[in-house]
Formats: sequence, structure tokens, C-alpha cells
Amino acid sequence: MVPGRLLFWGGAAALLTIPLLARWPWTASDFLFAAVMFGTVGGIFELAMRMTPNPAYRAAVAVALGASFLLVWINGAVGIIGDEDNAANLMYLGVIGVALAGAAIALFKAAGMARAMFAAAGAQGVVTAIVLLAGLGANEPPGALGVLGLNLFFLLPWLVSGALFRRAARDAQL
Repeated sequence: MVPGRLLFWGGAAALLTIPLLARWPWTASDFLFAAVMFGTVGGIFELAMRMTPNPAYRAAVAVALGASFLLVWINGAVGIIGDEDNAANLMYLGVIGVALAGAAIALFKAAGMARAMFAAAGAQGVVTAIVLLAGLGANEPPGALGVLGLNLFFLLPWLVSGALFRRAARDAQL
């Protein structure tokens, strides 16, 4: 095993031990969920690293995976719109779905991946508009301003990933 891969997967395993050592009140299903999340994100990242040596493409994948991971993790842990049990939080899975569907349609080619990530940013914007216009989560933490801030926070990585994929497409044409 390449030392970088060993460090990467060893780091993921070490992160899974933190809740155990810190005695957080995690159940077996919490650990299973975390292991599946780390495994899925890590596996996709590793596939992307094998697909291309292009640093912009690799960075774009890392940013998109990070955004997806955090969207799922935060919604599963505490929720963005109200608490984690608020069904409105499921809209964020649609954002990730747009990114995944776009990536599949693009056959993972950089130019199409750029369009897919910009579409995910658009979907994030649509969710933000729905949340604000419908007043979802306005009367519970983090409140309307917090929900707006979190949505804008997640809009940025989709745009950055799209820009990096666009650069990777340009680099491939040179």
C-alpha cells in the first residue's frame, strides 16, 4: 500500500475512534453511518485520483466531495433547517443528487463536470430561496439568518468545484 493511501485511510479510521475515546453518546448505527460516509467519500476520492493526474480535476473532486460530506453530516447530526428531524432538510439531498446526476451524464469529463457543479450551485440557490421564502426554520435554531449563512457557505464550494473543473477542461485542451 502506498504510504499516502495508508495515511489517508489510517486517518479516516483514527477519526472514527475519536467519538469512542471521547465517550460521545454514539450508538452502533452512528458508527456505522460514519464508517459508510468515510468509506464512500474516500473510495470516490481514490477513484478520482486514479482517473487523472490533473491537479485541478483532483482538487475539484475533493471540494465537491467535501461539500457533499458536510451537507449530509450536518443534516444527519443537527440539521440545517431546524433540527435533524425536519423533513425540509431532505432538499439538500437533491442538491447532491443534481451533482451526481450531472457527473454521470457528463461521463466524468471535466467540462461536463463543471456544468454539473454549477447546476448543483444553482440547486443550492433554489433550496436557499425556498427556505427563505417559505420561512422554513425561521423560528428555530439557527434561525433565518443562520440558515441563510449556512446555505451561502455551501453555495461556495459548488462554485469553486465548478471553476476547478473548468480549469481542468481547459488544461486538457492545451
